[in-house]
This record gives sequence, C-alpha cells and structure tokens, in this order.
Amino acid sequence: MPLKMNELPESERPYEKMQMYGPKKLSNAELLAIIIKTGTKDATSLELASRVLLLTNELRDLEDISIDSLEAIKGIGRVKALQIKAVSELAKRMRVPVQKMNKIIKSTKDVADLFMDELRFEKQEILKVLMLNSKNELIKINDLKVGNSKEITITPAQVLSDIVKEQVPKFILIHNHPSGNPKPSESDKKFTDRIMTSSKLLGISMLDHIIIGDGKYQSIFLERKDNNEI
Repeated sequence: MPLKMNELPESERPYEKMQMYGPKKLSNAELLAIIIKTGTKDATSLELASRVLLLTNELRDLEDISIDSLEAIKGIGRVKALQIKAVSELAKRMRVPVQKMNKIIKSTKDVADLFMDELRFEKQEILKVLMLNSKNELIKINDLKVGNSKEITITPAQVLSDIVKEQVPKFILIHNHPSGNPKPSESDKKFTDRIMTSSKLLGISMLDHIIIGDGKYQSIFLERKDNNEI
C-alpha cells in the first residue's frame, strides 16, 4: 500500500520542501503535485503528477494535452484537469512580453527579443505582421496561421490588406520554425520576395522578415545587407 503524503518525511513533501528550499529545488513532478493539491485513497498528489508527466516527452508538451486526456488518468478528475490546463496557459502567457505596443524597433534583435519566448515553442508555424508608424513604433500585430505545410500558402493580399486599411507606412514579418532551426527555406525566400514586390507597388516599406527558432533567429534581409539595423 502506497505511503500517504503525511507519512513522508517533511523534507520530502512538496509543500514543505518548497517552503524550506524554494521552488527551484523541486522537481517537475513536485511542482505539479502542488498544483494538483490532493491525492486519492490510492495515490498521493505526487504520484498523480508523475502519471500526468508520463504523457509528455518534455514539460512544455503539457500545454498540448487535452482536458479529456488528463481526465483519463486514474485519480485526475475534471477539477484537477482544469487546474493543470489553467496553470499551463498562465505559463504560456508569462512567456509573452507584457507590453509590445509602441515599442520602437531599431534592429532585427529588437524584434527577436520581443517575440522569441512567444514563438519558439509553437508547434505550428505562425506568421506575424508587425505594423509600424513613421517613427518605427509598433502599433498593431496581425497573426496569420501558416500551419505545418512545407510552403507558405498565405497570399500577399492576406498580409497586406490590414496594412493598407490601417494606412501604416512600414511593416515587418516574423514567423517561427517548429523544428527549432531558423534557417530560411527557399519557400521562405520566395514568399518574402512576393510580399516585397507587392508592397513596393503599394508604396509600403517592408523592413524585414525574421524567422524564430529555438532560442535562435535569422533575418532573410540580413543575408542581403551588412548590418542589423531595421
């Protein structure tokens, strides 16, 4: 018969351990056990947390596990499943910089710094259209889902329609590679050229197209110029 949580030494109980040593000393299972809060008659919260983590290859996969999949784990009911999903969503939102609007964009790095944590773990490609005013202040962001296709199927009209509507003079494109490798593909380069040609016809400046990988980024434009400035 498994030990109950109160039968464990205090130094091994997640709540007490966190209070004594701080959150950094706890394992993923111990942190998750604190979120789950209570166990069942057959399993401690720590054992339930370990069962949840068996569904993942790495911790960030937790945000992709459905509520139904969590509920299918013996001992994880609807409430515990919702608690886990709520914390996963909070963690995801915490990776996003609190304030992007009105940031002045001076370089490729400025853009990468703003969006790296948001895009680096996405499982699908997402293209963001960053609209800037004449002072290079970021005033609007549009998200366009690319999906998992090897070729970007988004049209110049989809990219440029809101830019024309908002009458902004400049824009930047940024999208992620779920593989983690930010090297531009030939499809990325062709797509960039199509958007640039269309934007020039409309008198709108395309300043950059940046690709985000896992902790790395690359600008298609930097291959064509000598500095990092926008």
